[in-house]
Amino acid sequence: MPAFHRRVMLAATLALTIAAVPLAAARADDRPVTPQERVQIENSLRQAGFTRWGDIEFDDGHFDVDDAIAADGGKYDLELSSVDFSIIKRERDD
Repeated sequence: MPAFHRRVMLAATLALTIAAVPLAAARADDRPVTPQERVQIENSLRQAGFTRWGDIEFDDGHFDVDDAIAADGGKYDLELSSVDFSIIKRERDD
């Protein structure tokens, strides 16, 4: 293989490796919630009028709650603050 092609291959490999590092770092903080966090999250959900919910996980610096059912019967995907467990985003999930 000519030296030029080796350099191109090396540069491409290096670029792909560098591009993959932020993806690995973003996933590094994804984790299940602790029992203590779950209690606080569920208390916040109840106070906000939600009656049921699906999966809860910590992702990208906040808590994600799937399929939360509000008192009016609407279904929502929620994001909660990792600081005070307040709802910071509410998206209708029809």
